[in-house]
Amino acid sequence: MGIIFTGSEVMPVNVGEAVKDRILQLCKEENLSVNKLSSMSGVTQSTVNNIVSGRNHSTTISTIKKLCDGLGITIEEFFHSELFRDLEQEIK
Repeated sequence: MGIIFTGSEVMPVNVGEAVKDRILQLCKEENLSVNKLSSMSGVTQSTVNNIVSGRNHSTTISTIKKLCDGLGITIEEFFHSELFRDLEQEIK
């Protein structure tokens, strides 16, 4: 696994990287720390830290839904991002 460079932009190549990047992107947009997102969403701080540090590559949809609830967005809004557009096939 690696990253794709598209001009000046670095795109993730797998779902785990894309989820991590999207969470960080949304936190930045909302001016939230990862710890604040954790408390707002009811997801443990260790779980969120594991996702954004790249240690957790298989985040469940249930966890993503809780994070979305904390951010006040839908799951559709979460996945409506260029980050998820050109991911590599996970099964090879």
